[in-house]
Amino acid sequence: MSHAFFDRYTTLKTPVHMLDARIKIAVALILIVSTVSLPKYSFPVYAVYFAFIIAVTALARVPFGYLFKRSLVVAPFALAAAVFMPFTISGSGDAVFQAGPITAYHAGFMAFFNAVSKSYVGVLMVIALTAVTPFPKLLEGLERLRVPGMFVTLTGFTYRYLFVLIEEVKRMKRARDLRFYGGRWLWQAGTAGQMAGSLFLRSFERGERVYNAMLSRGFDGVFRGGSGRPLNGMDWSALIISTVFITGARMLLK
Repeated sequence: MSHAFFDRYTTLKTPVHMLDARIKIAVALILIVSTVSLPKYSFPVYAVYFAFIIAVTALARVPFGYLFKRSLVVAPFALAAAVFMPFTISGSGDAVFQAGPITAYHAGFMAFFNAVSKSYVGVLMVIALTAVTPFPKLLEGLERLRVPGMFVTLTGFTYRYLFVLIEEVKRMKRARDLRFYGGRWLWQAGTAGQMAGSLFLRSFERGERVYNAMLSRGFDGVFRGGSGRPLNGMDWSALIISTVFITGARMLLK
């Protein structure tokens, strides 16, 4: 895995890509906040927000398949959090089906679809944001929006060294396989635990080396980048139009 996993479409030259990162972050935040704060069962609004995301990514020439595949990574967590809702939320008590002591309720299914819709729209918006904005530009945008520097710095380090750790895990797996990784599951669990401990120690040691190297080069905890360009008319127009569309859909369709 390399940085191309995230940056495959971030270098395209489209009107969406040319927008300032602050505008894209602001629009994404407005849509996510509007989504999670919607009243129950606002399914027409979810559909409009979903269409908005698809339209923006189509304008940016990002295939929907790219968004869909990456959303599948997060979807199981949303489903796991909502899977018991049909059986625990009874509402007015209208049962859809009953099998022994297990009863599924109509209100529970509605709550399930409501929770999954909210989470999926939010996840899709975040994936779309990272698909049309290079990660360094996102960090710069967060910094210029006065997001706490510690958060921006930690996020930047995570992005930079995530792939280093992934390659380290791959090397450890190759070494394990060459030594015939087999046997009973207890043996496999012990080997996996040893690998996890070894990875932690290697990560800690690598982090110490990187930190000391940065200190020796005068790093004081602040990444100093460019001041960035000011917002232009296209940026402000995109922000205003998107905000009006998002809030208008919420007011008219909820």
